[in-house]
Amino acid sequence: MQDRLRIRGLDRLAAAVVAVRTTAEAVAFFEDLCTVAELRSMSQRLEVAELLAGGATYADVAERTGASTATISRVNRSLEYGADGYKQVLALLAGASEDEEDSPSHSQPE
Repeated sequence: MQDRLRIRGLDRLAAAVVAVRTTAEAVAFFEDLCTVAELRSMSQRLEVAELLAGGATYADVAERTGASTATISRVNRSLEYGADGYKQVLALLAGASEDEEDSPSHSQPE
């Protein structure tokens, strides 16, 4: 864990997230762990990060997500100067999407 972020139990929480094996398990864990408002907020920030990383403007992001400019600015700061967590997760998600597209169940009939 980075020195600048010292939250008691964060390593344990991160280990729990890494231990989850399926999306269904993750959803169940997050539903028990977080309030609906927290889940909406985190989901929105991830969507904001994805759009910003894809080159969307603040105005476009605000329109598409309903996020405030303060939230968009905070996410953008994390993308630019943060711990690269968003970038790492977005790359992993992009890789997972590519894997799904390459799987036989998603391929086009010949």
